[in-house]
Amino acid sequence: MKKIMKKMIFMVTVFSMVFMMTGCFANNNKGKDKIIIGFDNTFVPMGFLDENGDVVGFDVDLAKEAFKRLGKEVEFQPIDWSMKETELNNGNVDVLWNGYSLNEEREKIVSFSNPYLKNKQVIVTMSNSNINTKEDLKGKEVGTQQGSTAQEAVEDDKSFIKTLKNGNIVLYDTYDKALRDLEIGRTSAVVGDEVLIRYYISQKGEEKYKILEENFGFEDYVVAFAKDNTSLRDDINKELKSMKNDKTIDKIYKKWFK
Repeated sequence: MKKIMKKMIFMVTVFSMVFMMTGCFANNNKGKDKIIIGFDNTFVPMGFLDENGDVVGFDVDLAKEAFKRLGKEVEFQPIDWSMKETELNNGNVDVLWNGYSLNEEREKIVSFSNPYLKNKQVIVTMSNSNINTKEDLKGKEVGTQQGSTAQEAVEDDKSFIKTLKNGNIVLYDTYDKALRDLEIGRTSAVVGDEVLIRYYISQKGEEKYKILEENFGFEDYVVAFAKDNTSLRDDINKELKSMKNDKTIDKIYKKWFK
């Protein structure tokens, strides 16, 4: 009887410890003074390194203000964007806040904030090219960033992708590399987030590029959290609503998008 009782006590103790650990994990940002933000440090103008090596951008300013209101310090951690959900769910970063687009697949593996910005996936090519429609890209090489919603959007369009050279889109680890290859003629077009494309070409000279009228659809930008981290998500939703109401988001938007 004593052995049975000891075994039961041991099992209850273990169960309690597991329950407490699970609870701590589910609220893994409670009491944390510093929040680690995962981002792609080449994603202009959302979050990137300026000429001085400082982290700047629309999302950077937005995140700093939101967490300042929550009384938390932030640290921006560059990550491989194709592995972003893994980095998040493994606990290497606390949030993804860097032009993170919402889609059905991502909804299954992360928790996410309310949308705070609209975006669409556009096609950009050089202004001196004879490409004006998707049809003109038949047999051509088209690039984008690996792990992006642009990649997913193109690959979902089966009738389009099979017309490309080798029946595949060319993948890069950053949009910067994809756009540089476009400029030297290694690819004929790049598909990417409109906010990034328009900012990039505004810095390089808009007369050098053209954005086609056809696109790969609209989407929302959100902040992503680990699936069980609903507490921090709810806090950020409150701050985003507050920042929208007091026009702080508008001020930050005008700073980066004129």
